[in-house]
Amino acid sequence: MSAAGSKARLSAHSLHVLGVLCGLAAATWLAAAEAPTKLVTAGFSPFLISLGMVAGVFVARWTVPVCLKGTSYVLMDLGEKPHLIVWAVLAGMLWAVGNTLTVFAVRNVGLSIAFPLWNINSLVGLFWGWLLFNELRGSGWGRVVGGAVAIVGGACLLAYATSQHSNTLPGGAALGIVSALGAGLMFGTMYIPYRKAYISGMNPLSFVTVFTFGELGTVCTLAMVFDGGLHHVMAELVRARPALFWLFLGGFCWVVGDLFQNYAAKYIGIARGIPLSNTNQLWGLAWGVLVFGELAEQGVMAHALVFTGSIIMILGAAAICSAEASEAEQVSWKAAMERECVRYGLDRERVESSLLGEDPLSRRKPVRHWWEVLIVGSATAIFVWLAAGARHQAIAVNLSWMAVLVATTLVCLIAGGLLLWKRTRFS
Repeated sequence: MSAAGSKARLSAHSLHVLGVLCGLAAATWLAAAEAPTKLVTAGFSPFLISLGMVAGVFVARWTVPVCLKGTSYVLMDLGEKPHLIVWAVLAGMLWAVGNTLTVFAVRNVGLSIAFPLWNINSLVGLFWGWLLFNELRGSGWGRVVGGAVAIVGGACLLAYATSQHSNTLPGGAALGIVSALGAGLMFGTMYIPYRKAYISGMNPLSFVTVFTFGELGTVCTLAMVFDGGLHHVMAELVRARPALFWLFLGGFCWVVGDLFQNYAAKYIGIARGIPLSNTNQLWGLAWGVLVFGELAEQGVMAHALVFTGSIIMILGAAAICSAEASEAEQVSWKAAMERECVRYGLDRERVESSLLGEDPLSRRKPVRHWWEVLIVGSATAIFVWLAAGARHQAIAVNLSWMAVLVATTLVCLIAGGLLLWKRTRFS
């Protein structure tokens, strides 16, 4: 084997490892982001919960890219690929609908059960990755099909377990199941714009900056249409003032998790990266059972079904994600990339460089601006203001387990962030 071939394989392997680690880091933060949805059990509207979280997402989505790369970098990236702006907005709209549905699901069947059900998005993403972006072409189908069957089987077990979940809400467990599955469909389809952006060489930080306009606009529309109009929504926001900090914090956690997920999708594809980040269902189960005491009053059979279903789904996702892309599949990925370059007139060498973890935009030496300090300072001030008015909510939590899970997410943030910086400079 030539030295160039060996170097290329080593680079591909390092990117695969990086993508896998980003997927695992994403899982912990995406799970933590859903914990504030438990506020729906304290009497807040699902639309209000979703709106509060998305407001936090909006603030964080502007702040994190500015801190890491700066506004000049983001604007240059968007200027080179303006056709992707509409795709980023569309992705945000799909996420907004999915996120609202997750709140209904948590309200009706609980976090520990709803989480695995909406994680069928891994199957949806796998299908779109194969159909539209040539993923899994040339790979062994046995492992992928087996993993997909395991995920579906695990979801069926969890759905059956919800029949043991007592509640008095309209529609009961059936509405929770439908909401969770609908959220999974929205989240899975959302990854089409993700992958389209990254095989075109866009930086995830630029993509998520535009993404937030689609999600905020959609959630505001949903809240005003289905939750009593503008005046009612504003009145509910005032009433929810003591709880808004927790919703904003959930939105911030989601942004961190989604950024890791975006990097996973960029470097190992949505067919692998999304199922891997969906190990967040295990962390969601931990939050639901250990922190919020879900399933505490359920019988042994319900516990056995939930845990067995969760393990099966995790094994299925692991089977799908464990296979590194073969040379034949990488050729297929390259063909998908070249198709986008021809369609939109992109510089093939620059796009390929970006997919290899390099940062072609950095050669243009984007400058920092004084207003970036104002952006970060304003975002920090908003969180401080909300924290000052935060009040304890009527939800029982286990503080010891919460501390353990929070510490885990912070470790993943530090480790994943350092690896991304070292290998790609957040490209």
